[in-house]
Amino acid sequence: MRPARALIDLAALRHNYRLAREVSGARALAVIKADAYGHGAVVCARALESEAEGFAVACIEEALELREAGIRSPILLLEGFFEASELELIEAHDLWCVVHSAWQLEAIERARPAKPLTLWLKMDSGMHRVGFFPQDYAAALARLKALPHVAKVVLMTHFSRADELDCARTQEQAAAFQTVREAAGQGHEVSLRNSPGILGWPNVPSDWVRPGIMLYGATPFEQAHPLADQLRPVMTLESKVISIRELPAGEPVGYGARYIADRPVRVGVVAMGYADGYPRHAPDGTPVFIDGKPSRIIGRVSMDMLTVDLTDLPSAGLGSRVELWGPNVPASQLAALCGSIPYQLFCNLKRVPRVYSGE
Repeated sequence: MRPARALIDLAALRHNYRLAREVSGARALAVIKADAYGHGAVVCARALESEAEGFAVACIEEALELREAGIRSPILLLEGFFEASELELIEAHDLWCVVHSAWQLEAIERARPAKPLTLWLKMDSGMHRVGFFPQDYAAALARLKALPHVAKVVLMTHFSRADELDCARTQEQAAAFQTVREAAGQGHEVSLRNSPGILGWPNVPSDWVRPGIMLYGATPFEQAHPLADQLRPVMTLESKVISIRELPAGEPVGYGARYIADRPVRVGVVAMGYADGYPRHAPDGTPVFIDGKPSRIIGRVSMDMLTVDLTDLPSAGLGSRVELWGPNVPASQLAALCGSIPYQLFCNLKRVPRVYSGE
């Protein structure tokens, strides 16, 4: 069997969820969209169900997968519905739904569900993807509250730059939301804070928080942060050395001869490549750990293999374990070297099997 695999530590997942709830003092929806950021939505939901106040997914297909697996906790559809016909499924499976567009509001007004709906009304406070503009928000809220088949409306927005702790944009968005909230009157629960909001903006009020990337142990910040430092990585991507080459100085390694040995070098070939989801643009010097010791990538990443420097690791050889990211190589560090983000690394994993622990 090919040795590449992703080890998923569910105990770390629970630790990170508890941290989100503890530091926010709020109820927390565990965001497990995109197959739990590549970690396995059903398994992660089962690991969290006994303590999570609910889950959040992107779309109804993801929610139905959880319901079919027996998950009965509240599930919020972050993008709402894409066709009015989905409202029947939302009612049948007792889902919560974000409302962000006028056409969705109109579809809800026409609907006649037998059970009242729980809706989250989204305001565009400056992200400028979806949501009602501030000047239209109060009217949309009033229309929803007037409907007998709407049981509850949670007010929400989404921050665009909360990962930039020195940027005023988050405070501006929070202030814009607060102005509209005050005009709407008291008694409404609100949800503003995502992962960077939870960790970096403690003074922003939020009855509900939406931890996403922090659940999986990756920091949303470029710089060190005392709360983010308490996160535990959930995924360790690993493989093994499958071949060794002894090369003299001056010899190239891999496609395009990007790396040329400046000394006699011992090259290890690892069963991992961009077809697995490892970033093709990882530069020479990208860190890896081999049998628990630091090393580096040399040469361009191929579809199914990559090459590492074993020169200073005389005990490493065929079968040596290689950590591509995990406790020793933070996914955020690798992502920064590749001009990416850890979200993308996790979600890009394709054929690598997951192995779970800590259940």
